[in-house]
Amino acid sequence: MLRPRIIPCLLVKDRGLVKTVKFKDSKYVGDPINAVRIFNEKEVDELTVLDIDASVNNREPDYTMIEHLAAECRMPLCYGGGIKTVEQAQRIFGLGVEKIAISSVVIHDPSLVTKIADRVGSQSVVVIIDVKKKLLGGYEVYINNGSKATGKSPFELAQAIQEYGAGEIVINSIDNDGMMKGYDTVLARKMREAVTLPLTILGGAGCLEDIGGLINKFGIIGASAGSLFVFKGIYKAVLINYPGSEEKDHLIKSNFNY
Repeated sequence: MLRPRIIPCLLVKDRGLVKTVKFKDSKYVGDPINAVRIFNEKEVDELTVLDIDASVNNREPDYTMIEHLAAECRMPLCYGGGIKTVEQAQRIFGLGVEKIAISSVVIHDPSLVTKIADRVGSQSVVVIIDVKKKLLGGYEVYINNGSKATGKSPFELAQAIQEYGAGEIVINSIDNDGMMKGYDTVLARKMREAVTLPLTILGGAGCLEDIGGLINKFGIIGASAGSLFVFKGIYKAVLINYPGSEEKDHLIKSNFNY
């Protein structure tokens, strides 16, 4: 039976592990390879690694880094950053990555979703939609690491992506990124009503109760977080962490009606 997933999301810049706040002010917090090794020991459900500068700087994915990450990773790995062609995606899969994530390129060429899905299967194609609240209400899609507004509705885009054959959608709240004050559950609810695809929510988790609350509201869903699994305590000391198996099972079972 499908279960909710709890997914650490690691941001990489210049091969270093970083954290951002509202997609800005990236702070170096360590070596992503070391983080992967720790997450291996903690038996995480799956891991997402995003190279946040690849698309902005219009460069190819860092295949050497990806190969090293995949070689260390003992859980399903999703990689995103700089992927613009089917050939790039296939090369990354060949390095041992289970899923690839695409984002900005989908705005310009949504057919890429179909092309990659036709080659490797829909289950391996994840589309990340970066979303920001509009001043007068509603939500808007942003691209290029949150630096460029598109004028597009995230809900209409998600519905189109579903038709193009994506296997999963990740909704990333720019407003909540790094704030650790909870998920945007209104955004999550509207997106859950818009599409039937597997859905993961990212941005804002500050404690395990936030994850439990998300699962309680939406059932089978991916709850992803960055700061929560990288920082510890009110002073945000860098400490890679993840709930133990008993704690995670309790969190899911107590908040999810089978």
